[in-house]
Amino acid sequence: MKVTIIKYNAGNIRSVDFALRRLGVEPLITDNPNEIRSADRIIFPGVGEASSAMHYLRNQKLDKLIVDLKQPVLGICLGMQLMCSHSEENNTECLGIFEQKVRRFPEMDVKVPKIGWDNIYSLKTDLFKDIPEREYVYFVHGFYVEKCDYSIALSEYGIEYSAGIQRNNFYAVQFHPEKSGVAGQKIIENFLGLKQPLTEKKVAANS
Repeated sequence: MKVTIIKYNAGNIRSVDFALRRLGVEPLITDNPNEIRSADRIIFPGVGEASSAMHYLRNQKLDKLIVDLKQPVLGICLGMQLMCSHSEENNTECLGIFEQKVRRFPEMDVKVPKIGWDNIYSLKTDLFKDIPEREYVYFVHGFYVEKCDYSIALSEYGIEYSAGIQRNNFYAVQFHPEKSGVAGQKIIENFLGLKQPLTEKKVAANS
């Protein structure tokens, strides 16, 4: 299986690389369109700022390439947010794979950004196969995607929000599976083993 990690001006790519190697997979880290298109599985990770990341993707013409991918794609953290239509972070137009806006956590009695371990629940799809409800995973983010029809995992930090979303072959998680211990490794393993993706517009509520 050929697994490609999309290379762009965002951090945390090496952590994903190491997590895959622990599973016996040697991924290719690249921004080469042909290498990305020919992969069996694609991971779109990232820690960074939305507008500069989108600027880089557009300059490299990776924005159009990503939305046209047909194989399973996993967005992580910033990668998930960039898959949405718009981010409040510097008023950024994003890829539009998910018809959702990325919002900054409102002023409340919690620290922003959210950093640390928290549980996920309302788990759907085989991405979370054998992951128990309320499992703890590791988050670092100051922006979030609201609970929506695409949600396949939820979490809570003052408000309830999407910890995971899915549309057709595109999967995304707000947390960092590569930093989430045994549970995170299992989620990555599940992604590598996904069957033919769903074709309906939005994931069914009872998936």
